[in-house]
Amino acid sequence: MDFNFTEEQDMVRDGLSRMVREQYDWETRSKAIASEAGWSPEVWAQLAELGILGMPFSEEVGGFGGGAVDAMVVMEEFGKGLVVEPFVPTVVCAGGFLKHAGSEAQQEEHLAAIIGGERVFAFAYGEPKGRFDYLDIGTTAKKGGDGYVLNGHKAVVIGAPWASHLIVTARTGGARREAEGVSVFIVDKSSAGVSTRDYATVDGRRASEVYFENVSVPAENLIGDEGAALPLIELVTDEAIAALCAEACGAMKVAHAQTLEYSKQRKQFGVPIGKFQVLQHRMVDMYTAYETAVSMTYLATLKLGEEEKVRKRHVSATKVSVGQSARLIGQEAVQIHGGNGVTDEYQIGHYFKRLTLFDTEFGNIDHHMKRHVALA
Repeated sequence: MDFNFTEEQDMVRDGLSRMVREQYDWETRSKAIASEAGWSPEVWAQLAELGILGMPFSEEVGGFGGGAVDAMVVMEEFGKGLVVEPFVPTVVCAGGFLKHAGSEAQQEEHLAAIIGGERVFAFAYGEPKGRFDYLDIGTTAKKGGDGYVLNGHKAVVIGAPWASHLIVTARTGGARREAEGVSVFIVDKSSAGVSTRDYATVDGRRASEVYFENVSVPAENLIGDEGAALPLIELVTDEAIAALCAEACGAMKVAHAQTLEYSKQRKQFGVPIGKFQVLQHRMVDMYTAYETAVSMTYLATLKLGEEEKVRKRHVSATKVSVGQSARLIGQEAVQIHGGNGVTDEYQIGHYFKRLTLFDTEFGNIDHHMKRHVALA
């Protein structure tokens, strides 16, 4: 299996790394997340100008002919800088639904706007009682007039405060938790009957509780076939998991580097704490966990194009492995930093928060352990 990157991917990595380091420094990020908007539309526009938002899309739809590996390269650099802009909800999730199952009209209308940075999406799939189950859907879409009428509540929709449109999962048939009857819709967030309660998440991003009350959705906003969206949802969320694992790897790399540097400067008993063998062992464990996470992420990303069962098993195994590594590195980093590790002034606490919340997205360690075993 070839783990080498192409010359173009290396160039993207180098350019994006420079941009994040120089134009998304810690002070700039802190101001952005503390602002009323909670993000930087200017950075989003710059990412579009650099072609980053078009990386995973084919040239036929206006992209740059990349794929999952290109998204992985981007997300690893985003993880290093704790970039909060909604690349996964907009490009990976919404873009994924559109490129895999969107109609020609849907692709023409939305993909160009995503690639150009003119349209931001959020993926509204989770519900208060869903517990990572894509089938546990209380939101309904009933046929009415020339389209559908949407009612329900979606919880912790990451990036929804910034979104102009939503990708929404809803039941068009079947009983709750049945595989048949799940559909996916594009919903304009400004539609009558859509309301949100916006809030900041602990890791610096923004999310919303989204409520739908008799929201009219045109029939042409249905993505794919009615009632048969489960395989599509699983494919797109597996792609999102692989991208998030890459982001976690970037964050883990910086967390380990900052902890190593801190151990050389912080002194106890007149010597740097990095001289103590027990801490050296712990930092080696952190590095080993990071390297394991990187290898697993590369493997899962390369397996996204395999048949369904193989893809699911590798993605779940990777989510478990990266989740365990993220927990170990985040907790060890904070412990070695001591009380400084949980202050807002020290960056390490922010990396710890992001790595902690990583486990809650698209299924935690326990959930993916069960899925992996079930597919064995």
